[in-house]
Amino acid sequence: MISIMIVDDQRLLREGLQTILQSEEDLDIVGLCENGLQAVELASRQQPDVVLMDIKMPVMDGIEAMKRLKREHPSIVVLMLTTFAEDRFIIDAMAGGADGFLLKDMPSKKIVQTIHEAMSGAVMLPAPIASKLAAKLSVLSDSRADSFDEDKLKASGYSFTERERKIIMLMIDGYSNKQISSGLFMSEGTVRNYISVIYNKLGTSDRQAAVALLRKMLLEDSY
Repeated sequence: MISIMIVDDQRLLREGLQTILQSEEDLDIVGLCENGLQAVELASRQQPDVVLMDIKMPVMDGIEAMKRLKREHPSIVVLMLTTFAEDRFIIDAMAGGADGFLLKDMPSKKIVQTIHEAMSGAVMLPAPIASKLAAKLSVLSDSRADSFDEDKLKASGYSFTERERKIIMLMIDGYSNKQISSGLFMSEGTVRNYISVIYNKLGTSDRQAAVALLRKMLLEDSY
């Protein structure tokens, strides 16, 4: 049984999702909330498997609430409820640890399928959202992949390919392997392989140490 909390400031949407999901034998709705603060407090008590989180809400918005949930309860799967008009929040949500997105106008069967797939560990991105995320991450990594201090690189004996530099920029910005793979349309295994190569070049297997070292190779005014 998958326990679910629904968080949205619109009562009609909350109750509509509840009606859809509670008709499934293996889904159990354990709470409805109208803002992010309520969600954080209720999740601490209920410990749901999945939280469906609206983005724009009063008191505490969905992105801040999601970040708190992922810090305090990292095992909880958080899927952001969104519309096409809110695509500017994609990067913030993914960087904060969101496990994926649900479009509010998705067919009910697709919503149920997405919840099950998210529980299996997949990053759930509807095709339109995935395309926008990929475009934004590509612009982000492309625009900063040339910001390495080439003198420092040469003096240190390091050399990175263009693809490695793109992945490095996203690592420095805090993206997980799953998020990088989704944004760059690569398998998670391929991303891990690239990161292993980067680690080998740096002489470390610790992500924090690697990121700290990589930051030193960037121009100070690039941030």
